Amino acid sequence: MAERSQYEELARQISAIGAVKRGLSRMLPAECPSGSASVLALLDRYGEMRMSRLAELLAVDMSVTSRHVAHVVERGWIERSPDPDDRRSRILRLTPAGRAVLDGLGRRTADLFAHYLKDWSDDDVGQLSALLARLRNSFGDCRAHAVRTPAPTTRKQT
Repeated sequence: MAERSQYEELARQISAIGAVKRGLSRMLPAECPSGSASVLALLDRYGEMRMSRLAELLAVDMSVTSRHVAHVVERGWIERSPDPDDRRSRILRLTPAGRAVLDGLGRRTADLFAHYLKDWSDDDVGQLSALLARLRNSFGDCRAHAVRTPAPTTRKQT
């Protein structure tokens, strides 16, 4: 097991990844903000799903998910259809137009990484990808395994 100081440094490095994420967000076209791109990517990765499942995967409130979905539906990138098992629910699925947008975003992202990592070896990029995947897998479903700290209790003075 690694030393505590290594875990502390890892935590600092992971926090600093925010700069990378902001750089990726800046390259997104104005009509496809990061929330919309996330919706498209999740539908591509997991296939059609209900809005509740999408909210769970996005780890955001249903109202936020609804706004993201409305944005991509307006553009024709996803479609909503009645759920055959529950007519009150809707099934979301990626359209060919949405797949085309996602493909374009993938090319932009790959180009951005190619630019910033041009002095990295193929092995370095491969190792980083493998280690990030391993880190993500080690966490699994973070919300299902979250360590909860009890809220402080206050005693009433009598």
